[in-house]
Amino acid sequence: MQTSKITRIAVVVLVLLFLVLSVISCSTHVHTQNPPSSGKKIPPGQAKKMNGDKSAKGYAPGQQKKR
Repeated sequence: MQTSKITRIAVVVLVLLFLVLSVISCSTHVHTQNPPSSGKKIPPGQAKKMNGDKSAKGYAPGQQKKR
């Protein structure tokens, strides 16, 4: 009777250990966009899309006013 009780406790401990290790080993991957390098310019249409604007006119170099 004593050995079956110890065996049952050992099985429960092993199952819990397996579940804990399974949860800990889970990982997620998050993909992020790299910011453009300083040497490359983003086309006005892409800059418009990134900012959610309707017009790309404000991002075109010829359309910006000089101060």
